[in-house]
Amino acid sequence: MPAIVVAVVVLALFAVGYRYYSDYLARKVFALDPDYVTPAHTFNDGADFVPTNKHVLFGHHFTSVAGAAPIVGPAIAVFWGWGPALAWVVLGTIFAAGVHDFGALAVSVRHRAKSIGTLAKEVINKRARTLFLLIIFFLLTLVNAVFAVVIGNLFVANPGAVLPIILEIPLAIGIGQYVYRTRSPALIPSIVGVLVLYVTIPLGQLLPISLGPLADALGIAPERNLWVVLLFVYTFVAARLPVWLLLQPRDYINSHQLFIALAVILVGIGVGMNTIVAPLLNDTPPGSPSWFPFLFITIACGAISGFHSLVSSGTTSKQLDKETDARYVGYMGAVGEGSLALGSILACTAGVAATQVDWNALYADFSTASGGATGNFVDGIAVFAGNLGVPMGIGTIFAAVVVISFAATTMDTGVRLQRYIVQEIAEITGATRVARNATIATTIAVVVPLAMALLPGGGDAGYTFGVLWQLFGTTNQLTAGLALAVIAVWVTRNGRNPLAVLVPLVFLLVMTTLALILNLVEFVQEGQWVLAPLDAIIFVLAIWLIVEAALALRDARRNPVPSDEGAPRT
Repeated sequence: MPAIVVAVVVLALFAVGYRYYSDYLARKVFALDPDYVTPAHTFNDGADFVPTNKHVLFGHHFTSVAGAAPIVGPAIAVFWGWGPALAWVVLGTIFAAGVHDFGALAVSVRHRAKSIGTLAKEVINKRARTLFLLIIFFLLTLVNAVFAVVIGNLFVANPGAVLPIILEIPLAIGIGQYVYRTRSPALIPSIVGVLVLYVTIPLGQLLPISLGPLADALGIAPERNLWVVLLFVYTFVAARLPVWLLLQPRDYINSHQLFIALAVILVGIGVGMNTIVAPLLNDTPPGSPSWFPFLFITIACGAISGFHSLVSSGTTSKQLDKETDARYVGYMGAVGEGSLALGSILACTAGVAATQVDWNALYADFSTASGGATGNFVDGIAVFAGNLGVPMGIGTIFAAVVVISFAATTMDTGVRLQRYIVQEIAEITGATRVARNATIATTIAVVVPLAMALLPGGGDAGYTFGVLWQLFGTTNQLTAGLALAVIAVWVTRNGRNPLAVLVPLVFLLVMTTLALILNLVEFVQEGQWVLAPLDAIIFVLAIWLIVEAALALRDARRNPVPSDEGAPRT
């Protein structure tokens, strides 16, 4: 199958979904109001609440939700064949992720930009808030820890990518200062920023940076762990800065990288006429998990991901200039994520190998597929860039810069979100000093995932990525289920048809619950006495979620009382 045909068809389906389905959601389900005064204006503080141009905000939102997950998940899932992986990415993006991301943003904006955890309390009940905070804290800790490990591994494997990534930080701060001080549009400065970033890629190849000697001198092994420590030091500082200074300009720069990467993929496969050498459906070797139901938790980001609701309601809702911008930022952000997942699928089925025999060696079993996922994507993109005359070494660094940029931006946002969650938990438990002190809360938000990232064991991947990451998919999709439950109850209470929300909600809960049961059986049989209890706890939370959602939906149908807070107008 020519890869270019698949790419064009999928992107056309995404365009149709945005044009028609998101329009239906905006008008009939979420009823966006152009005259509604958003929290960004009501609570404008110049730090977290900042009215932001929708294109700049799209850049922040997309790169915050993207990270490495829409690359890694699909790169693993093609193990079952490119057909099931692509089908879930397309259908999940249009009918699940779009509803989830868009809905979480719309509901949060109507409730003073409160987080989805707080909304669970107000829309469902206090128990749901407790449930959500427990799940969110574990999910954010796992995401921040794993992304630090992924970035650390990429720095070690691609030392030529270190310099461009480091230089991007002062570059973004300079752009942020210029845009904020002069009130100028961010488009031209950010495009210049991307060009400067890519000019540094050949420089990075000439001046690779390795911390191996320093790590040896300090007695830190492996080298990745030193990078992990430095990354969390950086994110502590980044999470305390105003969003306009670093987060927004860096995100806008990185959002351009999506379109550049997609252009490299599309033009590259068009020029090189790469064909998909992976099978449409792959025979699952003995001992490997079956695609049903594990496909639907392996590809989370890129189809539907609960982490996105945390970003939508945590940082994006505080920056939305007009309520009608939620359609572009929320739904189009999901489309961007799906497009990145499409690129990952093509890179790992048409780029990384020239023949099916070569591909079979890379995807011999599920463990091999999982361990080589990020490397397969990087190598595949380098091949597409090579079709355009880019030297293999430069193409590899370019692909690594894209992955690291997205993952680092997600860490920036993830630690900031974790700070909010720590403050919410502190408020509930009466720890007022932590609740009111952002520095203390940020310290907790950094130290906990740092400790998890440095846990010993798990082989080359590390304990967090090699072992605990097996719980990410179910935890993430359970978070998405709870977010959809909040959205469904809110839509129902406001007298609108919740079917567009209920269908992905039910599907997701069924797949997640089934995967939890199968995983629990496997963990017990293998004697995984860390994963088994954690899986059992998540399973109990899933059942709790199903019960709470069912009761809340029943009450919402009986008492359809609008739950908007004030709904101010201009």
